[in-house]
Amino acid sequence: MSWLDRRAGIALALLGAAIVAVVALTTPWATMRGAPAVPPDPSLDFTAAEIARSRAFDAATSVPSYLSLGLTVLFAGVLVATPWGARMLAGLKGPWWLRVLLGVVVLTAVVELLRWPLGVWFEGELREFGLSTQNWASWTGDRLKSIGVRTAITAIMVLAVVALARRFARWWIPAAVGAFMLTVGASFVYPVVFEPVFNDFRSMPAGQLRTDLLELAERADVPVEDVLVADASRRTTALNAYVSGFGATRRIVVYDTLLAAPEKEVELIIAHELGHAKYDDVLHGTLLGALGAGFGAVLLFCVAPLWKRPLSEPVATAAIMGFLSLATVLSGPGQNLVSRHIEARADLHALDLTRDPRTFVAMQKRLAITNISDLSPDVVEYVLYASHPTAPQRIAMARSWELMKAP
Repeated sequence: MSWLDRRAGIALALLGAAIVAVVALTTPWATMRGAPAVPPDPSLDFTAAEIARSRAFDAATSVPSYLSLGLTVLFAGVLVATPWGARMLAGLKGPWWLRVLLGVVVLTAVVELLRWPLGVWFEGELREFGLSTQNWASWTGDRLKSIGVRTAITAIMVLAVVALARRFARWWIPAAVGAFMLTVGASFVYPVVFEPVFNDFRSMPAGQLRTDLLELAERADVPVEDVLVADASRRTTALNAYVSGFGATRRIVVYDTLLAAPEKEVELIIAHELGHAKYDDVLHGTLLGALGAGFGAVLLFCVAPLWKRPLSEPVATAAIMGFLSLATVLSGPGQNLVSRHIEARADLHALDLTRDPRTFVAMQKRLAITNISDLSPDVVEYVLYASHPTAPQRIAMARSWELMKAP
């Protein structure tokens, strides 16, 4: 078989074209076209002390974050480019499927043990700045649950690849279809299966806020089944809310830490989240993720001949895991770019729905100060980590909106 199977190459090109098309057609590239340009300026809305605190928090958390990212890339590179991972797994015993599962667990355990001190460092900084309310037992439990979920998903993917490679010469076809379907399925079950693993939810008691949020959803033409409160305060002081699920599972979720904020600000946050539901951002994101997963499966088939060991062997688990990890890291900046435009459109939806730019500005200030947002990230941080516009950018957008709507 040639290094690049012709049919796989055609499929790779078609999937790549589909991804570009979905991004081009569903991403709101010009959200505020024609609006007066108001430049973002942190000094207009934040005190010198607040800006200094933001910079101090960024400096304190950047080092463990970059080290963790570097360690992830290094470990993945070693698995992909060297035989070390395969040699490490060669001693595992049992049927092939058991060796694959054990390989995923072993390699995950190695990288997570290496990353654990960095996680402790980062958590310590969160506590130092008052963002974390967890004790070490609670933090460890949450981290282990997160690792467990990721390991289970990785095991399913790797086991499927090896199983298909053992049975089909052109295994990329069922692998691409399976990756697509797994991504879609995970997106639909996540709200009801995985979210309860990390938080407890209760229906918001009857009252003015619940009534107003349901009326807001009705005005936005976004049906929701319930308004839930998540017990986020058991781990953080940060403020947040989101709209979760599809159809019968769609619900507004409010962090309990947000309940002390002024009601109008809470409504604006929910108006933003309803914008995501109105424009089917989760569905578009799911489609994009599913196409990306299919693309990754075909790309894996195309590069597999570069490795000495075929992917049908259990020791190939190492190379597959390294490939998946590198693909996740490398796709991050592109996902962030698209996400920032989608978040800007949700902000515009909130402004159009509430027509209250002054409260929008107050809400963004509260979020930025409480969550200690980075008010002026450098280019590298913005590209690697910023899935949302900065608070000054969002405030500037609100002021542009106000000038555009002024009589």
